[in-house]
Amino acid sequence: MSEELLTEKYAEQLQGVLECYDRVIILGHLGPLSYAQGMTCYLNGQHIRIFDYTQFTEPLRDEIKDRLAEVAQEAGVQIEYIGKKSWRKEERIKEIIRERGEAPGVVHIFSALEPCQSYKPWYDKSQGKAYLKRAQIL
Repeated sequence: MSEELLTEKYAEQLQGVLECYDRVIILGHLGPLSYAQGMTCYLNGQHIRIFDYTQFTEPLRDEIKDRLAEVAQEAGVQIEYIGKKSWRKEERIKEIIRERGEAPGVVHIFSALEPCQSYKPWYDKSQGKAYLKRAQIL
């Protein structure tokens, strides 16, 4: 299975390509799944019980973590957990670059637990319906 480059996959949507960057941050969202009611509709449409939400999402989470571990292993870098909010990633990267040199490729991978929006299953007895409610993690 060959991997398609992002620049090839989204060629029609790109207006240019920036090269020689020092980090890549990819942000995005899946519109209908980015709020509790939208995720509830999606689960119902896929015939997934609301209270099976965590069983539905855990394999996706694990797949992301496993792939990240593969990338780290292929690049020969460790995944470092950051447990402090005041910790300076830039200083750690400078230290690593001093040790390994300024070679191209993955320099380091940080892992952190950050506050994010999530959902929790909820059953409304008065309506007799199950749905997802917004929940804050951390």
